[in-house]
Amino acid sequence: MKRPMRGLVTSSLVLLSLTGSASADTPDKGDYIAQAKVLWRIAACGGTDEAAPAKFDTKTIERHCKSMTELYAAHKKRWADKAKQFIGEVRPKDAPKTVVYPFGGGDLSSALVAFPDATEITTISLEAAGDARLIDSIRMGTLSGDLGEVSSHIRNLYASAYSATMNLQKASRDSSFPGTLMMVFAGMALHDMEPVSFRYFDVLPDGNVAYLSAAELESRATEYIATKRGKTPPKKITHYWYAHDSAFGNVEIQFRPRGDAKAPLRTYRHIVQNLDDTHLKADDRVLQHLRKKGKVSMMTKAASFLLWYDDFTAIRSYLLGNLAWMVSDASGIPPSYAGPAGYEQMTYGEFTGPLFTIDPKNTRKEFIKLWKEQPKRPLAFRFGYPDVNKKPHLLVTRPKTP
Repeated sequence: MKRPMRGLVTSSLVLLSLTGSASADTPDKGDYIAQAKVLWRIAACGGTDEAAPAKFDTKTIERHCKSMTELYAAHKKRWADKAKQFIGEVRPKDAPKTVVYPFGGGDLSSALVAFPDATEITTISLEAAGDARLIDSIRMGTLSGDLGEVSSHIRNLYASAYSATMNLQKASRDSSFPGTLMMVFAGMALHDMEPVSFRYFDVLPDGNVAYLSAAELESRATEYIATKRGKTPPKKITHYWYAHDSAFGNVEIQFRPRGDAKAPLRTYRHIVQNLDDTHLKADDRVLQHLRKKGKVSMMTKAASFLLWYDDFTAIRSYLLGNLAWMVSDASGIPPSYAGPAGYEQMTYGEFTGPLFTIDPKNTRKEFIKLWKEQPKRPLAFRFGYPDVNKKPHLLVTRPKTP
């Protein structure tokens, strides 16, 4: 039986629409902040005290944003506020403010719950960021239904405190709004942040970032349409999934607390990358990029237990070599790797086995033993997957104290 996966894509991939066009006033440096601000305002419902652009039906936007505002309030009360307070009490005050979140989709929301003071956050997954230019050509006749899809996808994410792969992929490929970006902007709206700049980029072989101009993006999008690139699945697919091949894969968004023009800008980046060994050994530019950050804070949750497997050795080794402090569920780093690398792990909640997974090495036994041997520390919220008995659990991995 195929197991559900986190942050991955099925063989029925439909390439994200590339039919949008850059607006006439978009500068050639490729900063699409105008489109980003509209997506943030009308679809994610950030800054609802600000007027929506005149071309959109006011009643449709107000109805949608009433629903989204209620959703955010319920999510904060049920999960985000509890998790933020709890993690804030166990996270060391000197934890790096640079955060790496592998298998994270566009889950900026959870990253800001775990690390509210983060100045740089990087998520990596198989989903492309998506084309922000689509808002320029959105069909007004279908706007209400399109916004309803946004609400449905975010509601599914918040309902379970993690997003199943099918939900992530449906959001990223079937909606008129770019799904990954909508999750990012929803995270900003939830935490009352606003986007300030928005640029697409490539990761160079040396790990540095190269921003794409509007002309380069337009040319790339045209080439994808002409060659139908990204519509044919690769011949070999591991773990049933493969990465989006899109002209709009990687995005950098600078943001800040809404209305505070003097606040330092923070940076969010999303990188589309298959993190298995086959892809990282063939092209290690993403690893090079991550290593340049030095010691970082880390998180992962609902990561399909991929860090348990031998074909994810490269990303696991990166985590072990650069981890200053990490919060995860049991889909994080197994004890048999963490201990020898000089880390200790603290358990919270209950764990008696994984909710699902193919486990040929019986890695679950390590985690069951870890929880059994430590004092029982209560946990009042879910962080990622529940265990096989639907109980919440959380794991902190940190350098061993002398």
